[in-house]
Amino acid sequence: MKSRKLFALLLALCMIAALAACGQKAEPAPAAAPEGSTGTQSTGTESEPPAEPRYLKMAVNFAYPSLDAHKDYYGWYTQIYGVTETLFRIDADMSVKPLLAKSSDVSEDGLTWTFELADAYFSNGNPVTADMVARNFRRLVEVNERYDDWAAFTFEAKDEKTLTITTPDVFPTMLVALTDPEFAIMDLDATADFDNAPIATGPFVIKSFKPEGDVEVVRSDSYWNGDVRLDGATLFYMPDAESKLLAMQAGEIDCYTSVDAAAKEIYEADPSSYNLTVIPGTRMQFYVLNKTRLSDNVCAAVNLTVDCEAIAAYLKGTTSAAVGPFVASAPYGQVTKPAPDPAAARALLEADGYVLNADGYYEKDGKVLEITICHYKSRQLPDLAVLMQEQLKNVGIKATLVVQEDPDAGYVATGDYDIALYCMIADTGGDPYYCVDALYRESGKWAKAGFPTDETEALINKLQFETDIDQRAALANQIVQMSIDENAFGYVGLFNKVSVARPGVTGFSENIPFDFYGLTADTDIA
Repeated sequence: MKSRKLFALLLALCMIAALAACGQKAEPAPAAAPEGSTGTQSTGTESEPPAEPRYLKMAVNFAYPSLDAHKDYYGWYTQIYGVTETLFRIDADMSVKPLLAKSSDVSEDGLTWTFELADAYFSNGNPVTADMVARNFRRLVEVNERYDDWAAFTFEAKDEKTLTITTPDVFPTMLVALTDPEFAIMDLDATADFDNAPIATGPFVIKSFKPEGDVEVVRSDSYWNGDVRLDGATLFYMPDAESKLLAMQAGEIDCYTSVDAAAKEIYEADPSSYNLTVIPGTRMQFYVLNKTRLSDNVCAAVNLTVDCEAIAAYLKGTTSAAVGPFVASAPYGQVTKPAPDPAAARALLEADGYVLNADGYYEKDGKVLEITICHYKSRQLPDLAVLMQEQLKNVGIKATLVVQEDPDAGYVATGDYDIALYCMIADTGGDPYYCVDALYRESGKWAKAGFPTDETEALINKLQFETDIDQRAALANQIVQMSIDENAFGYVGLFNKVSVARPGVTGFSENIPFDFYGLTADTDIA
């Protein structure tokens, strides 16, 4: 009797279990693991942890009051931020490659350039059209005085994706010129605030902007040229070398370029914590002698005193001693300058009537020969200024250092200096004209120092339109040699581009010689 009751109870339990099973959806059998995998597979019942945000912290050397890429040099930094792009860009091998443009062609007479545009979009999803590009170029010419000569050019949209640029004269360096960051393409119709929130084509868009301060960017969801790896980045304004070193050591930043000599030694001593990239650069460290304030003999004495090899040795691999503005291997880098000769420098000063006083400085008519060296806090110019001051002291010239935050609006604009230290990219893409035009023009910013002559101006005009590569090199060499022979310029060093990053940080343009590239779609942090 008991066994029947037990059997009935078990039967009832089985029926209840079967009914319960009928109300559930059966789970599918796990799929076979792919070949080479661990065989582990999620059942779908547990939630996956959210992916860690890929967010980069980078230090930059300059900060500007505006993000309007067409004004002043602001486009350099909107490009570093990954916000703006140009029709062409320069690659790591110094070659010019299409970016927003797809192709280019020039007419037989060399006066009309035709460009086919890529299928690119702005960050708001609007397409980049030939008409918009033409209008951008016209606006650049209007708002940036450095492109006044482009006012004679005609920009015309032939159709949605075909742009022509017609020039009054042959313009051999057109493609190189269009890599200038100022030729950034912005959505002129949709941008309401060019100074703070330009709408452009880059892989990142502005999240926050502090004029002359830090900038935060986030990924553009409408980027047209591939996947963007980073979620965003903060770019901290840190012009001081020691601040960048301390921030790197404290984990407050992930990478930066323009590493100075002292920091380079520290990073080299700890390769497991820091990755250093050192490549030949195109940025020149130089000084301008104000011939309207210094005599010819004093200018010559300064150039015979400054020892570029000693300065490069002190800077420990961050620069190479320069003869002229270009690398000596370039066909347009074939110039010479006298070797340092302190005895000859003293003889020139004494020929000018100077005599050594009891303090070891030269003076004349009871007045000490004292010169001002103006510089700014970047590109190792503070170190260079101190080294030059010490070298000049050793021959009896007293130098006073003057530092300014904004050299272009300060001593460069006013001409109020005896010696002006400066850095610039001398070679923008395998041609000397950009540098020659920037340094030696009668209408240029250095003309206040008194060097440009009718002869140099005529040679620069000839270089501007010369199409033969060998002749372009010969003209450039002649012009640069004149600047050396006239003791108007001193070419100190060509920077090696030295970058540092934490392990896992890649693609912040550390392998490109130019300083006006930074974040790209490929920038990543592990």
